[in-house]
Amino acid sequence: MLSALTQLLVFQLIGEVIARGLDVSVPGPVIGMVLLFVTLIARGGPGKDLQHTGSTLLQHLSLLFVPAGTGIMVHLHRVADEWLPLLLSLLISTFATLAVTALLMRLCRPAPTGETP
Repeated sequence: MLSALTQLLVFQLIGEVIARGLDVSVPGPVIGMVLLFVTLIARGGPGKDLQHTGSTLLQHLSLLFVPAGTGIMVHLHRVADEWLPLLLSLLISTFATLAVTALLMRLCRPAPTGETP
């Protein structure tokens, strides 16, 4: 488990270094996640240790929402002042996510016999 956590943190560190070094607007952990994904594709998937560690982290994912909820409560006055831009960004991003997911699911589904997608 320790080696898998180290692997995850190393990829996050590499992503942070790239994001700060190249001064890109993409967060370092996102870059690290993409690099990890590419590495796992090249290796043919994650090992058992990484699968177990990932499953364990996903079981406790709800704990990561506690700081976000606390931040909203601390800055509730800002949310009240800027509710319209927040609402619009949430709605637009939700519909964009649904549309992209639907398109990807349509592209990924197997074509019926004799037809092309």
